[in-house]
Amino acid sequence: QVQLVESGGGLVQAGESLRLSCVASGRTFSTYTVGWFRQAPGKEREFVAAKSWTGGNLYTDSVKGRFTISRDNAKNTVYLQMNSLKPEDTAVYACAAKYSGSLSPRPGGYDYWGQGTQVTVSS
Repeated sequence: QVQLVESGGGLVQAGESLRLSCVASGRTFSTYTVGWFRQAPGKEREFVAAKSWTGGNLYTDSVKGRFTISRDNAKNTVYLQMNSLKPEDTAVYACAAKYSGSLSPRPGGYDYWGQGTQVTVSS
């Protein structure tokens, strides 16, 4: 099993920034594809960003240019730097991982999930 724990969420005003962290434990993380998803109240879970073990990135259109996914394999940690936050970014953000080098925006393609961290952006 892989355990994922997110942190870094909080309450910010529009235009501010947050950096989310997701720490993996249980086994090596270096060859996993990692992703971030978010879910707002009353809405379906939405893909945000993903990064393969070989370094490729994928972002949903609404966050391109504002969010950056990165990873530190030595620390078994993936990050989501969120800049220029908007109220519509408000959601619970969860990290996910799958034992594959391919990028995927589909939640069903991921094997392990964290419980999420709340991000609230006020207008």
